[in-house]
Amino acid sequence: MKTRIKELRARDGLSQTKLAEKARISRQTVSLIERNEYMPSLLISVRIANVFQESIENVFIFSEEELF
Repeated sequence: MKTRIKELRARDGLSQTKLAEKARISRQTVSLIERNEYMPSLLISVRIANVFQESIENVFIFSEEELF
């Protein structure tokens, strides 16, 4: 799974810490997700997408192999 979190943070001028506060998760979780070392739960994914006012599909990109 790829994410656009780093790109969207830059677009919105958010640090990892600020995104974490807004999404009610830890900064470490944001870092792990950005490095593809942690796959977030649906709840965390929704919270992050809501912070950016984007759909989950626009924040998290899955390859065909991952989906099936």
